[in-house]
Amino acid sequence: MAKLKKAFFCKNCGFEAPKWLGKCPSCGEWNTFTEEVIAHGEGSKGAAIVGTLPKIAPQRVRDIRESEHRRIDLGNTELNRVLGGGMVPGSLILLGGEPGIGKSTLSLQIALSANGLKTLYVSGEESPEQIRMRADRIGVGNDECLIYSETLLENIVAQIAEQQPDLVVIDSIQTIYTDVLESSAGSVSQIRECAATLLKYAKSTGTSMIVIGHITKDGTIAGPKILEHIVDVVLQFEGDSNNIYRILRGIKNRFGATFEIGVFEMLDAGLREVSNPSEILLTHYEEPLSGIAVGASADGVRPYLIEVQALVSNAAYGTPQRTATGFDTRRMNMLLAVLEKRLGMKMYQKDVFLNFAGGFKVSDPGLDLAVAAAVISSYFDRPLVDGVCCAGELGLSGEVRPAPRTDQRISEAARLGFRRIIISGYLAQKGVKRPKGIEIIAINSIADLPRAVLGTSI
Repeated sequence: MAKLKKAFFCKNCGFEAPKWLGKCPSCGEWNTFTEEVIAHGEGSKGAAIVGTLPKIAPQRVRDIRESEHRRIDLGNTELNRVLGGGMVPGSLILLGGEPGIGKSTLSLQIALSANGLKTLYVSGEESPEQIRMRADRIGVGNDECLIYSETLLENIVAQIAEQQPDLVVIDSIQTIYTDVLESSAGSVSQIRECAATLLKYAKSTGTSMIVIGHITKDGTIAGPKILEHIVDVVLQFEGDSNNIYRILRGIKNRFGATFEIGVFEMLDAGLREVSNPSEILLTHYEEPLSGIAVGASADGVRPYLIEVQALVSNAAYGTPQRTATGFDTRRMNMLLAVLEKRLGMKMYQKDVFLNFAGGFKVSDPGLDLAVAAAVISSYFDRPLVDGVCCAGELGLSGEVRPAPRTDQRISEAARLGFRRIIISGYLAQKGVKRPKGIEIIAINSIADLPRAVLGTSI
């Protein structure tokens, strides 16, 4: 029998302590320590898993053959874009998101639409009958997709070794447990041990795996932080449950860039890919309205235009309210301070509410100019001139800095029929591509923005 040892783990970051602590010394959270029983020593249960893994001998660097880096087409254009062109064989992907956001739907669509790939869908939360009901609703058929309802890691590894699939989907890592540890499923030690075992199997056999993970109330992936360091790719599935659009964002990717996004639309028949996000993020109004501006954003190689809505009203209480949906509130406060200092706008007497259309969460600094334009328009209650959009970053001294990949933003604005785009004058001096049908307005200071967007000075 292996010796049993009790330890306390932080549910937020995975910090281990020999006794209970009220405050975690690693992450600073309170009342997050739980007691777990850990089995140490070489037992027969641990040797069972190790015996199923293939043995790899050390090699010299010059003897290692370089692979062709062939990527697997998962049958989903948006997901392939976020992964950098497809899934790398032997990689371990962690997919996180809020409950009900569509993680299981997306993973089942991947398993059913992966043409020519033998897939194994392991479900620890749903029965095979429930999965069949979802598969009938999605309407995508794949005869090579196997459904396996199990939560014991030893049985899962044995089935993977027997079936030898090309792709394995684990739904979810919080429901998987191993007999090596005495703690319950979902604990810090169980998640860490199960993820490490799956990673060893994926690397040694070249089997690609997608692991679904739950998230905490603050939006981070549940379990120890080391879970994100174990896997190769971390994908975050974002979106408002009251909105039909979903965003798949790459947080970590060892095989590609991390700034790519994929856009989906949640329908009755599953998730539909949105190839042109600009069309869903722009609203066409019959008459001009104040407080609405259009910003040209870019995530990865994909540019898109997004509508920025601002409402500025007199403060009813002593302290003005500041609310931002889809945008960093601290950055909005910084932009308001710049407008008050450089343009003389009395923002300390105003309530400011900011919203981005479509429920998108954006962190692109190139949208600073669009946010400032929307606030100026609502402050003076005057709509912007027709057919204008913005792309630029604002500094604390009021200067307009160039936005990354401005050429792509200008091309997207011209494609959608915008006649004017406001950019940084520093970038215009160096020279940018000027597509036909669009006028480039270059400004160097925030003081030039009101005339550019309103047509007259303030």
